[in-house]
Amino acid sequence: MSASPFDRLLIAADNALRTLSGAATASRPVPASAAAPLADADRAHAAGLMRVNHAGEICAQALYAGQAIVAREPRVREALQHASAEERDHLEWCRTRLDELGARPSALDPFWYAGSFALGVASGLAGDRWSLGFLVETERQVERHLQGHLEQLPEGDARSRAIVTRMREDEIEHGRSGEALGARELPSAVKAVMGIASKVMTRTAYLV
Repeated sequence: MSASPFDRLLIAADNALRTLSGAATASRPVPASAAAPLADADRAHAAGLMRVNHAGEICAQALYAGQAIVAREPRVREALQHASAEERDHLEWCRTRLDELGARPSALDPFWYAGSFALGVASGLAGDRWSLGFLVETERQVERHLQGHLEQLPEGDARSRAIVTRMREDEIEHGRSGEALGARELPSAVKAVMGIASKVMTRTAYLV
């Protein structure tokens, strides 16, 4: 039996609490070997990048939760929930790495979550095909963002690099899944606004 709208709302609320409290758990182990010592400057830079990635995964949890709560087709909702589960792994991998680096998540995580949840609901209300289009474009931008981090991470930080590499692979697959389900191509103006919002988030989360 499928969940009722009220049930989906309760599930979304539970997901928000688990995501923001750090109570969520990963289903897959961290894809990396033991961490190597880093110089102070390298450790600080890696921590900033991983804090950005963690904030991005906070946004992903909220976005998919918002889209799933209003999705019309069961197969679309299932695809969103599957992607959300893998993004939850990313969230916990990033949080684990932040702990290892002696750093904290972004202080603005609740703000990132609230804004992304609202965007998820809005894109979902536009229709499943537009919702999937938003998903696909988000994953494309995230994939480029993660590639940039692979180029920026300190050479000696193989652990963070392994995490980001696996995350990037998953994001590419999520985008392909959205395309296979019939995602619509978003207007160029919408893509541009999404890119600007992403830059604001990444630059802020690196520091705060």
